[in-house]
Amino acid sequence: MENYKNNPRLMKAIRQHEFGGPEVLQYEDAPIPPLQNGEVRVKVKAIGLNPPDWYLREGYKMLPPEWQPKVPFPVILGTDISGVVDAVADDVSKFSVGDEVYSMVRFPSYGPSQAYAEYVNVPVLELALKPKNINHTEAAAVPMSLLTAWQFMIELGHDVQNPLQSNTHKPVELNNKRVLINGAAGGVGHFALQLAKWKGAYVIAVASTKQETLLRKLGADEFIDYTKSKAEEIVHNLDLVIDSVGGSTTSRFLKTLKPGGALFPIFPLGFNDNEEAQKLDVTVSATQVRSNGKQLEEFVPLLNDGTIKVIIDSTFPLAEASKAHERAAKGHIQGKIVLTVN
Repeated sequence: MENYKNNPRLMKAIRQHEFGGPEVLQYEDAPIPPLQNGEVRVKVKAIGLNPPDWYLREGYKMLPPEWQPKVPFPVILGTDISGVVDAVADDVSKFSVGDEVYSMVRFPSYGPSQAYAEYVNVPVLELALKPKNINHTEAAAVPMSLLTAWQFMIELGHDVQNPLQSNTHKPVELNNKRVLINGAAGGVGHFALQLAKWKGAYVIAVASTKQETLLRKLGADEFIDYTKSKAEEIVHNLDLVIDSVGGSTTSRFLKTLKPGGALFPIFPLGFNDNEEAQKLDVTVSATQVRSNGKQLEEFVPLLNDGTIKVIIDSTFPLAEASKAHERAAKGHIQGKIVLTVN
């Protein structure tokens, strides 16, 4: 391959040529994809990490075989970026070269131009101007996690039915409601807490001991240390549980809810207690987050005025993406992990 510095059509990217652990992530030369109609090319400054990154890296092993994506290797991971517009397609007028922007790119699908790279081509409908009062590292930490919390709790923003349930997901009224956030210090959790407070809820945050100070600063009215107590044994009469951990253990929160309450597992795979939920008159519902530039625009004033604060767990250079994935695998993440691009 031609030398990167002497060939402007090449960029540095993290690519993988097979499924596996963090060691399959390779920092190497890759072609800059040609710009298509309706796209903006972004020179990336920072990249936010999210669980779907490691799910795809491993080959979505937790899914049934018929749901596992057919991946054309080499593949570039990632969705969340913040950066500067480098070029716009001829049919794009909303953005200009030099604009600072952020995006969740092409989720839940993916294409030849994804986030772990120096340049990313972004569909214009998935892009928004970056909030001016936060930096690129903070902005890159926002899209998937805040879009997830927003689409679960505030406004769905799409009409794609979740194949795991028969009912259409509907956010619930939060004002003056008792809301429990499980995994409240994580990427989705710390945003869900702040959205619930913004909408007037009484919020009970569940996390580990070291997270209490942060979560109270973010507005938690009560804190439960899951290393010392089981929330499902001490909390009752809730209107809503946001379980940002989800999975097969989420059913333990059914008994904490009042009749007419709702349980929203962010990761719904493994929940099998629909009969019990019906007996208790509890709605269990989830959705899959989808890219939405309009909603990213709605976040801007909330991020600019500090209504929603972004918490960064750690940062790594793009070339050390494998180390960032190793950090993620250790768990107990406070906020978000971000890759930075020189």
